[in-house]
Amino acid sequence: MFTAGGASVVAGGMAAAVTGPMQWGHGSWVAAFLVLVAGAAQIGIGAGQAHLGLHPPSATFIAVQCATWNTGCALVIVGTLISRPVIVFVGSAPLVAALGMSAVGLRATRARRSVLSLLYRLLLAVLLASIPIGLALAWAGR
Repeated sequence: MFTAGGASVVAGGMAAAVTGPMQWGHGSWVAAFLVLVAGAAQIGIGAGQAHLGLHPPSATFIAVQCATWNTGCALVIVGTLISRPVIVFVGSAPLVAALGMSAVGLRATRARRSVLSLLYRLLLAVLLASIPIGLALAWAGR
């Protein structure tokens, strides 16, 4: 998740760099989504799972979760760029699934009430709450 998240941050930076010169209307949104959701959030999810759980998740679990998260992010971006809210809606399902995997994967933490554990759970909650907001914006902007 760290590699994919880092690549998304770099891609977001590149999108931001070409937004102005290319007069790309959705460029700033794509850049922000890549950096914040596909990048930073994914890195935060991976870091939380790697450091807070009693046992680190298996490589298979991480691969499935990473593929699920990035598929969802790609669908949300494509749906937004082609103004198809239904694709954004379909892309939201893998994002919810990946967040669910994160919550289940961290049921047993080293310190259930530690500040880092609470911050991790807050990250998951904020990401989950942002999905219906994003869906509402996708449908309102069509």
